[in-house]
Amino acid sequence: MISLAKGQKVDLTKTNPGLTKIFIGLGWDTNKYDGGGEFDLDAVAFLVKEDGKASGDGAFIFYNNRQDPSGSVVLSEDNRTGAGDGDDESLTINLPTVPADVAKIAICINIHEAAARSQNFGQVSNAYVRVANSETNEELMRYDLGEDYSIETGIVACEIYRHNGEWKFNAVGSGFQGGLASLATTYGLNAG
Repeated sequence: MISLAKGQKVDLTKTNPGLTKIFIGLGWDTNKYDGGGEFDLDAVAFLVKEDGKASGDGAFIFYNNRQDPSGSVVLSEDNRTGAGDGDDESLTINLPTVPADVAKIAICINIHEAAARSQNFGQVSNAYVRVANSETNEELMRYDLGEDYSIETGIVACEIYRHNGEWKFNAVGSGFQGGLASLATTYGLNAG
Protein backbone atom coordinates (compact mmCIF):
# COMPACT_ATOMS: atom_id res chain seq x y z
CA MET A 1 0.00 0.00 0.00
CA ILE A 2 1.29 3.43 -0.99
CA SER A 3 0.84 6.41 1.34
CA LEU A 4 0.59 9.62 -0.68
CA ALA A 5 1.40 13.29 -0.11
CA LYS A 6 -0.57 16.24 -1.47
CA GLY A 7 0.06 16.73 -5.18
CA GLN A 8 1.48 13.26 -5.70
CA LYS A 9 0.40 11.33 -8.81
CA VAL A 10 0.68 7.56 -9.11
CA ASP A 11 -0.31 4.87 -11.60
CA LEU A 12 -3.37 2.80 -10.85
CA THR A 13 -3.79 0.37 -13.73
CA LYS A 14 -0.23 0.27 -15.08
CA THR A 15 1.22 -0.97 -11.78
CA ASN A 16 -1.81 -3.18 -11.07
CA PRO A 17 -2.42 -5.15 -14.30
CA GLY A 18 -5.95 -6.51 -14.54
CA LEU A 19 -7.37 -3.88 -12.17
CA THR A 20 -10.83 -3.01 -13.46
CA LYS A 21 -13.00 -2.11 -10.49
CA ILE A 22 -11.83 0.19 -7.71
CA PHE A 23 -13.30 1.09 -4.36
CA ILE A 24 -12.76 4.65 -3.11
CA GLY A 25 -13.25 4.91 0.66
CA LEU A 26 -13.53 8.31 2.33
CA GLY A 27 -13.42 8.83 6.07
CA TRP A 28 -13.29 11.59 8.66
CA ASP A 29 -13.87 12.45 12.29
CA THR A 30 -15.53 15.59 13.61
CA ASN A 31 -14.03 17.46 16.53
CA LYS A 32 -16.07 18.41 19.57
CA TYR A 33 -18.68 20.82 18.30
CA ASP A 34 -21.39 22.69 20.19
CA GLY A 35 -23.32 24.29 17.34
CA GLY A 36 -26.35 22.07 17.79
CA GLY A 37 -26.59 20.76 14.21
CA GLU A 38 -25.32 17.40 13.08
CA PHE A 39 -22.13 17.28 11.06
CA ASP A 40 -23.04 15.68 7.72
CA LEU A 41 -20.16 15.28 5.30
CA ASP A 42 -20.90 13.98 1.82
CA ALA A 43 -18.79 12.29 -0.81
CA VAL A 44 -19.34 13.85 -4.24
CA ALA A 45 -17.91 12.97 -7.66
CA PHE A 46 -17.81 14.72 -11.02
CA LEU A 47 -17.17 12.93 -14.33
CA VAL A 48 -15.20 15.56 -16.20
CA LYS A 49 -14.32 15.88 -19.89
CA GLU A 50 -10.98 17.01 -21.30
CA ASP A 51 -12.09 20.67 -21.06
CA GLY A 52 -12.49 20.39 -17.27
CA LYS A 53 -16.29 20.50 -17.40
CA ALA A 54 -18.80 17.83 -16.40
CA SER A 55 -20.70 16.33 -19.33
CA GLY A 56 -24.11 17.15 -17.82
CA ASP A 57 -26.18 16.84 -14.67
CA GLY A 58 -25.89 13.03 -14.75
CA ALA A 59 -22.11 13.42 -14.40
CA PHE A 60 -22.61 14.96 -10.93
CA ILE A 61 -22.71 12.10 -8.41
CA PHE A 62 -24.04 12.99 -4.94
CA TYR A 63 -26.65 11.85 -2.39
CA ASN A 64 -29.57 12.67 -4.74
CA ASN A 65 -27.95 11.10 -7.83
CA ARG A 66 -25.94 8.09 -6.69
CA GLN A 67 -24.69 6.87 -10.07
CA ASP A 68 -23.82 8.25 -13.48
CA PRO A 69 -25.96 7.26 -16.51
CA SER A 70 -23.45 4.56 -17.56
CA GLY A 71 -23.53 3.00 -14.09
CA SER A 72 -19.72 3.05 -13.97
CA VAL A 73 -19.49 5.32 -10.88
CA VAL A 74 -21.72 4.43 -7.92
CA LEU A 75 -21.92 6.23 -4.56
CA SER A 76 -22.66 4.39 -1.32
CA GLU A 77 -25.56 5.22 0.98
CA ASP A 78 -25.46 8.67 2.61
CA ASN A 79 -23.85 8.49 6.06
CA ARG A 80 -25.24 11.50 7.94
CA THR A 81 -23.08 11.35 11.07
CA GLY A 82 -19.62 10.00 10.26
CA ALA A 83 -19.79 7.93 13.44
CA GLY A 84 -17.73 4.77 13.84
CA ASP A 85 -14.42 3.56 12.49
CA GLY A 86 -13.47 2.96 8.88
CA ASP A 87 -14.89 4.51 5.73
CA ASP A 88 -17.80 6.91 6.16
CA GLU A 89 -18.82 7.00 2.50
CA SER A 90 -17.49 5.30 -0.61
CA LEU A 91 -17.66 5.07 -4.37
CA THR A 92 -17.15 2.12 -6.65
CA ILE A 93 -15.72 2.80 -10.10
CA ASN A 94 -15.79 0.26 -12.92
CA LEU A 95 -12.90 1.65 -15.00
CA PRO A 96 -13.58 -0.15 -18.34
CA THR A 97 -17.16 1.16 -18.49
CA VAL A 98 -16.37 4.82 -17.75
CA PRO A 99 -17.59 6.72 -20.86
CA ALA A 100 -14.81 7.45 -23.35
CA ASP A 101 -15.33 11.23 -23.15
CA VAL A 102 -14.59 11.26 -19.41
CA ALA A 103 -10.99 12.37 -18.85
CA LYS A 104 -11.11 12.36 -15.05
CA ILE A 105 -13.30 11.68 -12.06
CA ALA A 106 -12.96 14.36 -9.39
CA ILE A 107 -13.80 13.09 -5.90
CA CYS A 108 -14.73 15.64 -3.26
CA ILE A 109 -15.93 15.84 0.34
CA ASN A 110 -18.50 18.53 1.11
CA ILE A 111 -20.02 19.62 4.44
CA HIS A 112 -23.82 19.60 4.00
CA GLU A 113 -25.43 22.95 4.93
CA ALA A 114 -22.08 24.20 6.24
CA ALA A 115 -22.99 27.91 6.14
CA ALA A 116 -26.34 27.45 7.91
CA ARG A 117 -24.70 25.31 10.59
CA SER A 118 -21.51 27.43 10.92
CA GLN A 119 -19.33 24.41 10.14
CA ASN A 120 -16.04 24.09 8.26
CA PHE A 121 -13.10 21.73 7.83
CA GLY A 122 -11.30 23.31 10.78
CA GLN A 123 -13.70 21.17 12.82
CA VAL A 124 -12.86 17.97 10.93
CA SER A 125 -9.88 15.74 11.59
CA ASN A 126 -8.39 12.50 10.28
CA ALA A 127 -9.92 12.94 6.81
CA TYR A 128 -8.59 10.50 4.23
CA VAL A 129 -9.25 8.90 0.88
CA ARG A 130 -8.15 5.38 0.07
CA VAL A 131 -8.24 3.23 -3.04
CA ALA A 132 -8.72 -0.52 -2.97
CA ASN A 133 -9.15 -3.26 -5.55
CA SER A 134 -12.90 -4.00 -5.38
CA GLU A 135 -12.39 -7.65 -6.26
CA THR A 136 -9.67 -8.48 -3.71
CA ASN A 137 -10.23 -5.69 -1.13
CA GLU A 138 -6.46 -5.06 -1.26
CA GLU A 139 -5.75 -1.44 -0.32
CA LEU A 140 -3.60 0.08 -3.06
CA MET A 141 -3.07 3.63 -1.82
CA ARG A 142 -4.11 6.06 0.87
CA TYR A 143 -3.98 9.83 1.08
CA ASP A 144 -4.39 11.46 4.50
CA LEU A 145 -5.69 14.98 3.90
CA GLY A 146 -4.01 16.50 6.95
CA GLU A 147 -5.22 19.33 9.16
CA ASP A 148 -4.35 22.38 7.05
CA TYR A 149 -7.94 23.46 6.36
CA SER A 150 -9.74 26.03 8.49
CA ILE A 151 -12.50 28.00 6.76
CA GLU A 152 -13.11 25.61 3.85
CA THR A 153 -16.47 23.84 3.61
CA GLY A 154 -15.32 21.25 1.10
CA ILE A 155 -12.24 19.55 -0.29
CA VAL A 156 -11.42 18.21 -3.73
CA ALA A 157 -9.77 15.10 -2.29
CA CYS A 158 -8.44 13.38 -5.39
CA GLU A 159 -8.81 12.71 -9.08
CA ILE A 160 -8.82 9.44 -10.95
CA TYR A 161 -7.73 10.32 -14.48
CA ARG A 162 -6.73 8.83 -17.84
CA HIS A 163 -3.18 9.17 -19.09
CA ASN A 164 -1.88 7.37 -22.20
CA GLY A 165 -4.59 4.72 -21.98
CA GLU A 166 -4.01 4.01 -18.28
CA TRP A 167 -5.73 5.29 -15.14
CA LYS A 168 -3.81 7.31 -12.55
CA PHE A 169 -4.51 8.80 -9.11
CA ASN A 170 -3.83 12.42 -8.18
CA ALA A 171 -3.82 13.41 -4.48
CA VAL A 172 -5.32 16.91 -4.88
CA GLY A 173 -6.29 18.08 -1.38
CA SER A 174 -7.64 21.43 -2.53
CA GLY A 175 -10.08 23.24 -0.23
CA PHE A 176 -13.06 25.29 -1.42
CA GLN A 177 -15.93 27.34 -0.01
CA GLY A 178 -19.52 27.83 -1.13
CA GLY A 179 -20.99 24.36 -0.86
CA LEU A 180 -22.21 22.05 -3.60
CA ALA A 181 -23.46 24.91 -5.77
CA SER A 182 -19.99 26.47 -5.90
CA LEU A 183 -18.40 23.11 -6.63
CA ALA A 184 -20.90 22.30 -9.40
CA THR A 185 -20.22 25.68 -11.01
CA THR A 186 -16.47 24.96 -10.92
CA TYR A 187 -17.13 21.89 -13.07
CA GLY A 188 -19.37 23.76 -15.51
CA LEU A 189 -22.80 22.87 -14.17
CA ASN A 190 -25.58 25.34 -13.46
CA ALA A 191 -26.44 24.63 -9.83
CA GLY A 192 -29.32 27.11 -9.75
